[in-house]
Amino acid sequence: MNNKVSNSTRLIMVMCGIGLLIVLFTPIWRIDLSAPQYPEGLYLLIYANKLGGNVDIINGLNHYIGMKTLHTDDFMEFKVLPGIIIFFSILFILTAIIAKRKLMFVLFGLFVSFGVLAMVDFWRWEYDYGHNLDPNAAIIVPGMAYQPPLIGYKQLLNFGAYSMPDLGGWIFIGVGVVLLILVIREWKGKNPAVRRNKSLVAASLALILMLGACNAGPEPMVIGKDQCDFCKMTISDARFGAQLITKKNKIYKFDDPHCVTTFLNEKKVEKENIASVYFINFSKPHDLINAEKAFFLQSPSLRSPMNGNIAAFTNADSLEATVRTHYGNTITWEDMQK
Repeated sequence: MNNKVSNSTRLIMVMCGIGLLIVLFTPIWRIDLSAPQYPEGLYLLIYANKLGGNVDIINGLNHYIGMKTLHTDDFMEFKVLPGIIIFFSILFILTAIIAKRKLMFVLFGLFVSFGVLAMVDFWRWEYDYGHNLDPNAAIIVPGMAYQPPLIGYKQLLNFGAYSMPDLGGWIFIGVGVVLLILVIREWKGKNPAVRRNKSLVAASLALILMLGACNAGPEPMVIGKDQCDFCKMTISDARFGAQLITKKNKIYKFDDPHCVTTFLNEKKVEKENIASVYFINFSKPHDLINAEKAFFLQSPSLRSPMNGNIAAFTNADSLEATVRTHYGNTITWEDMQK
């Protein structure tokens, strides 16, 4: 049985190996910080061998909450990561030259294992810096930790922290996905039983696309603790409220439909950057309804926190039942945005 990989696979493997070398010169990860006192935002860039971005300003802020300062020399990872990247780059090219399927399968196992270990190490690093705080810090909030999110968005006091791969990280992810596709294709070509089962490859590719297309859903509203991102009031009424989710999975919370519509009208987030908007279900406050599927009632007797006086429902029957006690007009999500 032929154990050689195809010429097209070899060419793609060489391209992947060369692509990994780009990671040596581009940021792998990025953490953005936003707060009212920094309207332009702050950011931390993580390269293969150093930290970049607004490191000094972030260190100054970290000092007040007792977090250790960030210095490139304190991280062993910056000493070994460039070598690991070069190792994988050479291994990709060497695998293409030798052209053995078994070697490609070994490369895939090593590459996936490294990716998992790297994310675990990154989480450990964030946990250490976010939890091991100086007890004599100027600002101490009992029970508060400052661990940034591994990926996605998280509120830390008055700062919003958004963590995602940067160019180098996306190259790593892209190389991993390409390698997975090549492994499936070569395994399919090696095994006659798999060769006949074309649905395997289709299902694998569909899974990749589904994972890549996933956006974060809404978060539970914590009444009495969460703060409205527009009026800055504490969210206090469990029957009202909304969430706006950006395409980068950042979540804004609101205590009243009036706040979210005004937020949108003032273009605090550009329309093309919005993934979805959700409203609290008036009849079942722990539920959140996508604005595109919700039914809305406007009535002055609702008396919502900021006098938006609009309630959201999952269906027309629930709305009609509420009209009996709160007489008003039915409106649409499009009406609310005018």
